[in-house]
Amino acid sequence: MSEVVNKRHFDAFNGDADGICALIQLRRAEPKESILVTGVKRDINLLKRIDSRAGETVTALDIAFEKNNADAARILESGASIFYVDHHNPGDIPEHHALETHINTAPDICTSLIVDRLLGGQYRAWAITAAFGDNLTDVARGLAQQSGFSAEETELMQKLGVCINYNGYGSSLEDLFYHPAELYQLMDAFDTPFDFVDALPEVFETLANGYDSDMACASALAPIRKTNTAATFMLPDEQWARRVSGVYGNDLANRSPKRAHAVITEKADGTYQVSVRAPLTNKAGADELVKQFPTGGGRKGAAGINVLPKDQLNAFIDAFEAQYS
Repeated sequence: MSEVVNKRHFDAFNGDADGICALIQLRRAEPKESILVTGVKRDINLLKRIDSRAGETVTALDIAFEKNNADAARILESGASIFYVDHHNPGDIPEHHALETHINTAPDICTSLIVDRLLGGQYRAWAITAAFGDNLTDVARGLAQQSGFSAEETELMQKLGVCINYNGYGSSLEDLFYHPAELYQLMDAFDTPFDFVDALPEVFETLANGYDSDMACASALAPIRKTNTAATFMLPDEQWARRVSGVYGNDLANRSPKRAHAVITEKADGTYQVSVRAPLTNKAGADELVKQFPTGGGRKGAAGINVLPKDQLNAFIDAFEAQYS
């Protein structure tokens, strides 16, 4: 008698609002038992964790193909298939019968909005929540109005999206209030974010209270360098700062939409983590800027550097200010 091998499915998704909400939409539309592969927002080389076998399937959401190219090739070589949805610069995408990609790098799109289009708007409130989390505020508001959501519902989607996104930041999982896989599992049971907040208000309150507290600490900071077109902020090596590093950049961008912002966070090993936001009036250049440094990556409007050596700090700030002069 031949041995029966269970075919596994893997869901690999970014631990931020976009990755989580994209997966919620897909799994509400097509429930599927899966092995969840995720981590902090900056942990994007997730396909390296997948040891697939022939006939198995992988869904990859909101993680740059360029950073996962070699592991995607390995998974395809194993005989598994991949369904890939993303909005970051993908680099070269191979042609393969078992690889289906939906990648759009336009500055006003995110992974959840791509999924929303694929599903014909079935779970649009989750897509709008993700768009708010990715700081696509105008796009999210327009879609909410077009879809008939009230001002109160729109405000809740915005706050929740920002809070889910906020939860994904940190140098390690210990910095987060919820492991992204746990947060996904808490929300995945609900067709809308409104149902989720009604059923589990304590989860939303935990994130909202943490966000408000951490942002209050960040708001007391002054820029370390500032021009008419670019401002650089330094955050200390503290847990609140690691959590707020990305959403603080979004907040700065919203308050000064014509200016570019860099939020640099000190790390315990003496290096820095960098988050860059292009001006909201010209969402371009952030990806080109950070790629001048070894661990840089991202998209045109928002990008980052995972590890910036101390001796490259001034070079980065000079390049940042030159990029947006």
